[in-house]
Amino acid sequence: MPYSSRRKTRWSSGSDREARTATASQMESPDARPLIELNDVSLRFVNYSDKQHSLKRAVLDLVLRRESVAPKSEFWALRAINLKIHQGERVGIVGGNGAGKSTLLRMLARIYPPSSGRIEIRGNVAPLIEMGAGFNHELSGTDNIVFNGAMLGFSKSQMLARAQGIYEFTGLGEFAALPLKYYSSGMYMRLAFAIATEVHPDILLIDEALGVGDAAFLEKAKVRLRGLVERSKVVIIVSHDLGSLREFCNRGLWIQHGQLLADGPINDVIDQYLARTTAQAASA
Repeated sequence: MPYSSRRKTRWSSGSDREARTATASQMESPDARPLIELNDVSLRFVNYSDKQHSLKRAVLDLVLRRESVAPKSEFWALRAINLKIHQGERVGIVGGNGAGKSTLLRMLARIYPPSSGRIEIRGNVAPLIEMGAGFNHELSGTDNIVFNGAMLGFSKSQMLARAQGIYEFTGLGEFAALPLKYYSSGMYMRLAFAIATEVHPDILLIDEALGVGDAAFLEKAKVRLRGLVERSKVVIIVSHDLGSLREFCNRGLWIQHGQLLADGPINDVIDQYLARTTAQAASA
């Protein structure tokens, strides 16, 4: 779906921060400032339902000076989100399907620009979102390690040096030369997870990355992920595995229908979320 953007939307980065006035810098030290800051951020999706609205029709409308009316509908995926996330926070996001959890992560990863409001991010971001999305199924496992490493900023030699460790972790060494199209879904996700966690970010975004592979591999994945979490300054996790969120996170956000309903200690937020969903299920 296409998105729409408004003039008042503002993105900021580390370079933007350096250009701020000395007065603003004196008011808040760099260590005290949040690494992520959202001010009244909203995201609107527009769906054009007229499938026959072509370029030819648009040109005719322009020549004939007639109003072009393409039936459309819109919905707000996120509404007026205000957040400040500081170094050391591990944030778990809960909510039902379609609540806007993953949309928020994609916005922080700069996949979606906000329709209104301002987002400011201080530090480099590593999104573990749709792992393996950049895989080429015709290439071997090793070729995909190199290719995905390049997208993460690593050179070919650096990724080849990491390949042995990746295969030891995944147990896929004997399939290194096999094209990915012959991998099972479990093998595919294990390789994607191992590559995606070869990063050292300031801000780590994780979307449902905790449910990879069988039970034995899941335990190995949690250990590896724990190390990555410890190296990151800020971690934000979206998952339906509430037990893992309680384990990894110290702060919780509850998003429903694109709005932030609760923000606080992770156990309190999860308990509120479960109480509401249980009550709704009982009354249905």
